[in-house]
Amino acid sequence: MRFLSTKIHGVLDYLSGVLFIASPWLFGFNDGGAAQWLPMVVGFSILLMSLFTEYELGVMKSIKMTTHLNTDLIVGLFLAASPWLFGFAEVVYLPHLVFGLIEAGAGLVTKREPSYHPNRI
Repeated sequence: MRFLSTKIHGVLDYLSGVLFIASPWLFGFNDGGAAQWLPMVVGFSILLMSLFTEYELGVMKSIKMTTHLNTDLIVGLFLAASPWLFGFAEVVYLPHLVFGLIEAGAGLVTKREPSYHPNRI
């Protein structure tokens, strides 16, 4: 069931991108290791992808919404599993797990077609 509009998804993209980048300092795992860098890289990727997505808040509009949502799902699952994949679960895992599941969930519940269409006047 897809109930989240692409416009709301766009707002969440920009907010979550910034939150993911800041999360190592907000939650105290800014030790320079994989636990710190993974959410930061994902956050920057979210912001960059959002700028290029073909939806209301995209600037360049060259990435299809379906590609964006599929990427959200894959990256979210990767982020959720990252504490165990990279061996830092004993240090910190909850922010990565929660943020990853939220990212994956957003990819599953967002409408696949934006109300914005570049060919409409």
